[in-house]
Amino acid sequence: IVIFQSHLNVFVHLNGENQQKTRSGLKQIRAGIQSRSVKARQKVENMTKDDVKGFFTRNAFVILTVAAVIIGIILGFALRPYNMSYREIKFFSFPGELLMRMLQMLVLPLLVSSLITGIAALDSRASGKMGIRAVVYYTTTTIIAVFIGIVMVLIIHPGKGSKDEFSKQQQIEQVSAADAFLDLIRNMFPPNLVEACTKQFKTQYAKRVVHVTMTINDTLVAPNSSQQIEEMIPVPGSVNGINALGLVVFSICFGLIIGNMREQGQPLRDFFDCLNEAIMRLVAIIMWYAPIGILFLIAGKIVEMDDISAMGGQLGMYTVTVICGLLIHAIFVLPTLYFVITRKNPFVFISGLLQALITALGTSSSSATLPITFKCLEENNKVDKRVTRFVLPVGATINMDGTALYEALAAIFIAQVNDYQLNFGQILTISITATAASIGAAGIPQAGLVTMVIVLTSVGLPTDDITLIIAVDWFLDRLRTTTNVLGDSIGAGIVEHLSRHELQNTDPEVGNSVVEESEKKPYQLINQENEYENEHPVSNETKM
Repeated sequence: IVIFQSHLNVFVHLNGENQQKTRSGLKQIRAGIQSRSVKARQKVENMTKDDVKGFFTRNAFVILTVAAVIIGIILGFALRPYNMSYREIKFFSFPGELLMRMLQMLVLPLLVSSLITGIAALDSRASGKMGIRAVVYYTTTTIIAVFIGIVMVLIIHPGKGSKDEFSKQQQIEQVSAADAFLDLIRNMFPPNLVEACTKQFKTQYAKRVVHVTMTINDTLVAPNSSQQIEEMIPVPGSVNGINALGLVVFSICFGLIIGNMREQGQPLRDFFDCLNEAIMRLVAIIMWYAPIGILFLIAGKIVEMDDISAMGGQLGMYTVTVICGLLIHAIFVLPTLYFVITRKNPFVFISGLLQALITALGTSSSSATLPITFKCLEENNKVDKRVTRFVLPVGATINMDGTALYEALAAIFIAQVNDYQLNFGQILTISITATAASIGAAGIPQAGLVTMVIVLTSVGLPTDDITLIIAVDWFLDRLRTTTNVLGDSIGAGIVEHLSRHELQNTDPEVGNSVVEESEKKPYQLINQENEYENEHPVSNETKM
């Protein structure tokens, strides 16, 4: 009894201490919240017209872009009752088309120059470590995205119901998974660099007539037993578009070579550094036009929509499922990874990316958004240029979290619509194939529909049923692209944090612009420039 009483006293004592610690912790949290609220209240009370004007001046780009999205949505729905013709819609969307062409014009020189200068600025050991970290991050986030997509579609089960609700709109080109994989490898090593700037290799299929002779046994041949059979054979072909994967591989190798050439390679490093600087100045000019282009892109796409009622029923549930999966990945998974690794507030980091995310929403292309992403990371979030130049071009080419999530989810949705029961092995096959196929999805609009064929073929699902989800793909494609851009940007922040020791040991001047000017550069973002520069003076790097 005495022993039991002593143990009980110890337990009560420890329990009391834990309660006191919990109460003190809660008091500290409450005190912190109160002090912040008091500071915020004082800041609001002491706010002057100059402060308000300064806020709008610093955030002019973001405010204009958000306003463009809102006005574009309102204008698009307001014009739908007029039943504009296809030609009228094209004329109306022309300002948005100009923005897309301007951004795509800069993708090729920006991708090549940024990768070469970024790799050349680091020694081979530092670039190797950075590359491994980036690949591990890309693989991890893509696998997590696929897992989220599979869990969401199995829980919500949006494909329950009748297949008659859908209307097929067009035929989908059949693609062999093996040929698609070989095309991916072929595009990594383009035989002609000039052609790689305009075309990608793609296996096409042609019909061939084969004469077959029917035999009864080894000695007898039946008369008139020859038959003609048509078969599809793969033939070399190409499609229009930048071979981004091939240019990325070449630029990485070229950057490593001129980086190891030291003094001999300095002229080439200076050339590509100046090219990168010039492209970023062009981006600054285009950025003032971006809100207008985004407004007409979104409004034109809403006017072009055939039937809004298609968003209801099974297709509506499918849309909600995809949106929920993308939100979970973008709002919870990626910020959590950033916080766990860097111990910094992820939402402060994301706030500096607002313009890039809204541009991705409007353009539906991670490659076209690449110049804006560079601008936001380097100017708003102060990410080292040696990291952004290496991580962003590679990420925009192979890191497609949103696309991988969508492909896995859509494949299981099509199986549910067809009342096809998938076993664990088939679901695992879908997850692996979706991860691999997303790497081959170029950063162009609706690339996910093409790679979806590979995922469906891997488990024997009907590829023609991709047409069931085309009605809402234009909208979901924008959300996927926004998720992809966010994943690339957070990856750059994480890789910079993990590579900080290698970056400190490398000469920072090598990775910066060769253009030395005392005045502010024209592409410097207005966001947070004065406050940050006053608190963190730049000593070694060119002021951005």
